[in-house]
Amino acid sequence: MSPFGATILRVMLGVVYIAHAYHAYFDVTPDAMAAMITKDLGLPFPDALVFYLLTAQLMGGIMLVLGFFTRWAALVNVPVMLVVVLILQLNDGFFLRAVMTEAARGKAHVVGYEYALVVLIATIAQFFLGGGTWALTKDA
Repeated sequence: MSPFGATILRVMLGVVYIAHAYHAYFDVTPDAMAAMITKDLGLPFPDALVFYLLTAQLMGGIMLVLGFFTRWAALVNVPVMLVVVLILQLNDGFFLRAVMTEAARGKAHVVGYEYALVVLIATIAQFFLGGGTWALTKDA
């Protein structure tokens, strides 16, 4: 039965990564992400990092859903999730919670790294599990 578990995990992770790529591109926008990388993180080459993030999440997500080179698709997303957990969200605490950012407008920001950590660990597990059943390519 474990190959079916790997398949369920693979497809769900792929859907999550595709949704996050969509959100990053259309809702947050690449320009805003590049500005955040420069301002908040102080990392060089923000445009290249945004390109890597979007490509890893979109193409990796599609590859995960299809089971096409599953281990590679998972592996390219590990650095993305490591940065999210260790650099972006670690100081926000473990538990997800809403923090009011604009009380007058009722706008809140979700902080906490528990979800990102689960996605990171699931992605690492997928790398070790392989594609499972119904994958386009079989893992060695």
